[in-house]
Amino acid sequence: MALINDTTLRDGEQAPYVAFNTDEKLHIATLLDACGADELEIGIAAMGVKERDDIKELLALGLKARMMTWNRMKMEDLDSSLSCGVKAVDLSIPISDLLIGVKFGGSKLNVLKELERVVSTASREGLFICIGGEDSSRGSHEFIRDVMELARECGAHRFRYCDTIGVMTPTQTYTSIKALSDLDLLPIEMHTHNDFGLANANALSGIDAGAISMNTTVIGLGERAGNASFEQILMALKHLYGEARTIDPIQLRELVQSVAHAANIDLAHNAPIIGERIFAHESGIHADGMMKDSHAYEPYEASEVGLQSSYPIGKHSGSATIRYHLARMGISADNSILGDLLPKIREIVTSRKRVLETYELRSLYQDAVCL
Repeated sequence: MALINDTTLRDGEQAPYVAFNTDEKLHIATLLDACGADELEIGIAAMGVKERDDIKELLALGLKARMMTWNRMKMEDLDSSLSCGVKAVDLSIPISDLLIGVKFGGSKLNVLKELERVVSTASREGLFICIGGEDSSRGSHEFIRDVMELARECGAHRFRYCDTIGVMTPTQTYTSIKALSDLDLLPIEMHTHNDFGLANANALSGIDAGAISMNTTVIGLGERAGNASFEQILMALKHLYGEARTIDPIQLRELVQSVAHAANIDLAHNAPIIGERIFAHESGIHADGMMKDSHAYEPYEASEVGLQSSYPIGKHSGSATIRYHLARMGISADNSILGDLLPKIREIVTSRKRVLETYELRSLYQDAVCL
């Protein structure tokens, strides 16, 4: 079963204009744990005393999920994390020539020396160690192999393949991760960004190619266009990959709403999994099919994510939808009247850009009966 390592409390909070307070962090972590996150990345200890205090409070929750901190590949960062009492760390180093130039003056040898020094120390401390390969997608396969080989020798447990600026396609991701997985050096974790709308697809493509873990954030929160979405990956693993995951719809909706509120972000009505309108069927053909079989145009039960199917009365509604709503009001519809009503409904909805309410439909129908 693939692991979900959720980084809402680290990479998610790095989204511009977002800052979580301590209570929000504790609430989000508790809900993530309840909703099935396997691991949580809970902050950056090197940021300062307040961040370390928050990390300690998160650790004290005693959740089932493994908790880790994010660190630069620097001794001072590792020391900050150790002072919090964490048992797992992500140690990040640049992989691409571009970022090695920015951060290490272009010296790959210095990158490897720092890795050896810091990872060896973390290993002696008995930590679970993930190597964060920043900008892996723009780095060379050969250097990633060198990093993985040395990291394994020094005691690392996992390599995080980061598509830091979201430039991979699913096919490219599969090819790269398959080649790295075949080396059998370290288990691979996917860290994907959504700059071209491919974060989820790339994360799952990595799993298809042999990766064992994915980073996610709730509602895809994160830098620029964000990260792979926790709720979308969770449901994909259950329904598309057949994983035995139990999802509590009430807790899932509370999690999504809590993160959106803490981040001061409005949720899109058509957002996958959690959008309020994703189970609304206006098209006459779709509505008619759904009324005959609830699986006709829905990939899973709406109740699974705390929603329900609905049939708004709009421009594309057909007679089945009109008959359905009239029946719910105790009115047995006359087919000849329905034929006359549909053009009027379409005209009203188009002119005002808003669907018809059921009381308006009843009034229209009763007026037509009286003619």
